[in-house]
Amino acid sequence: MIIDAVRNNAEWCQAMCAAHGHPGTFGARAWTSTRRTPLSYPDAVTLTEDAGVEDVLNGIDRTTPGASVKDSFAQLDLTTEGFRLLFEATWIQRPAGLTATATAGEWRAVRTPDELAAWALAWSDGDEDEAALFRPELLADPATTVVAGHDPDGRVLGGAVLSESGTVTGVSNLFAAGDTDPAQVWSGCLGLIASDRPVVGYESGDDLTAALAAGFQETGPLRVWLDA
Repeated sequence: MIIDAVRNNAEWCQAMCAAHGHPGTFGARAWTSTRRTPLSYPDAVTLTEDAGVEDVLNGIDRTTPGASVKDSFAQLDLTTEGFRLLFEATWIQRPAGLTATATAGEWRAVRTPDELAAWALAWSDGDEDEAALFRPELLADPATTVVAGHDPDGRVLGGAVLSESGTVTGVSNLFAAGDTDPAQVWSGCLGLIASDRPVVGYESGDDLTAALAAGFQETGPLRVWLDA
């Protein structure tokens, strides 16, 4: 169900903010952060279909431009509040019971700060400022597992973040490094998830196509709004 994916994603946003020293707050209809969130992470996430404008805007910092809202059910219109639509995407879910196709490379959890730093540089295509988003504190979160694939020479083939919540596992930040086939990354990452758990997330464009080929189904739309 879409509600499982929404909650899972909000909990991942909470984990990322906590790793940066300022976790947000879960309300009845929205998760919000009174401090500006890390790069590319929303300042608010709607948790229910009936969440209103006040549920997201009353709990975030708009003193400087750039705050964003994840409209999880594509129900809000924030244009009158000075926001513009940043992008649209699709929630996805892979049913429990499916097995992952065997793939090349060694796929395992990232365990040390040095391994995380190498993973983050591969994820950011060498951009050190973007790579700094992933702090070692994430490794201490029991609900979060950063995973990576390596070739025989130790090169990072790709990876993702796996987030546990309720009965589902979320997949986010999935990337294929260099000329690695995204299908190989999906197979490697899915192979590390227990087969009795549904897998959730969201994607768009070519990334959505790759996810559907890996056994995911579309479950609903979402929008992300940016404060101009």
